[in-house]
Amino acid sequence: MTTIANLKDLVTQNVRSSGIAFAFIVIVGMFAFMTDGRLLSPGNLSNLVLQYSYILILAIGMLIVIVGGHIDLSVGSVVALTGAIAAVVVVREGFPWWVGALAAIAAGLLIGVWQGFWVAYVGIPAFIVTLAGMLLFRGLTLLVLSNMSLSPFPGEYGQIGRGFLNGLLGGYGYDTFTLVIFGIAVVGYAVAAYRNRRAKLSYNQDVEAIWLFAAKIVLVAAVVMWFAWQLATSRGLPIVLIVLAALIIAYTMITKHSIFGRHVYAIGGNLAAAQLSGVRVKRVNFLIFLNMGFLASIAGIVFSSRSNAAQPGAGEMFELDAIAACFIGGAAVTGGIGTIPGAMIGGLIMAVMSNGMSLLGVDQSVQQVVKGLVLLLAVGFDIWNKKRAGARTS
Repeated sequence: MTTIANLKDLVTQNVRSSGIAFAFIVIVGMFAFMTDGRLLSPGNLSNLVLQYSYILILAIGMLIVIVGGHIDLSVGSVVALTGAIAAVVVVREGFPWWVGALAAIAAGLLIGVWQGFWVAYVGIPAFIVTLAGMLLFRGLTLLVLSNMSLSPFPGEYGQIGRGFLNGLLGGYGYDTFTLVIFGIAVVGYAVAAYRNRRAKLSYNQDVEAIWLFAAKIVLVAAVVMWFAWQLATSRGLPIVLIVLAALIIAYTMITKHSIFGRHVYAIGGNLAAAQLSGVRVKRVNFLIFLNMGFLASIAGIVFSSRSNAAQPGAGEMFELDAIAACFIGGAAVTGGIGTIPGAMIGGLIMAVMSNGMSLLGVDQSVQQVVKGLVLLLAVGFDIWNKKRAGARTS
């Protein structure tokens, strides 16, 4: 009875994260059934990684923006502008591919400096600054490209968003290298989870029973290695997945264990308390938008690489997809709450729904209706959950 009670308490305390993980499993299962398994086929899973990686990259930066109590409506336009700058440098001017990538990143950082200055030091709300940025950077994209698409990129640049690593360790109808990399990742996850559990025990914090902990590790390992097998039997390990994984690991560490991360949560949770505690609010807000500009430039490189072109209309609605991923993944509308893994799950839910409906031949307009309803329900659940928590404490 004690074990059952502890399990119930853990589920209750983590209803938001548990609920979104369960919803993701249900949505995947539903679309897998409706598409006769095509959703989970090796080729389609590879395409899912390539098609939605840039949204997940944007969601990482957007999560930090939202946790800090802001919003950024300009990221889609920044994706278009940074991709356009890379194309001008590489395609039109003939510089090496890496020079174009560096130019795109530099442009993203400058955009972050520009928007961070107006938000942090002038005091204009981020909604207004980034709304202006959405128009400004879209117009600059049209000027840079002379309102025409620019292509093609050289093969090396295209490998960023479309390339695969395979055959490095040989294989027998599958890519061994992919399985090894994912196996190492599973071991790393298990070790990190065990160390985290021991740390909680040392501070007398509640943890799940050991059998439940072990079951969770085994389940995660099984799902991850199944996904690895699907990739290994298709085209191998997507290069962009390595980039995305590195960003997820780095920003999870930053948000959980760095001073900057703690200050972002403090500002979003209670601005007045953060100021009284000595948090340098202006500096943190500036860094939030500098970081968003950097990640938007990475997404711009990935998207232009996958498209093999810089287009004036690139990145349209990307900001809404990134925002939706964060809110569906558990970020609070009022700031101060949200995690990188949660945003990734939210982004994957959007990706699976879009891909599944496309496989079923659902009209694009209907897809937009479904996404809008899912976002509304996710935010509504967040508000309801807060009211329920407030009623319990009052």
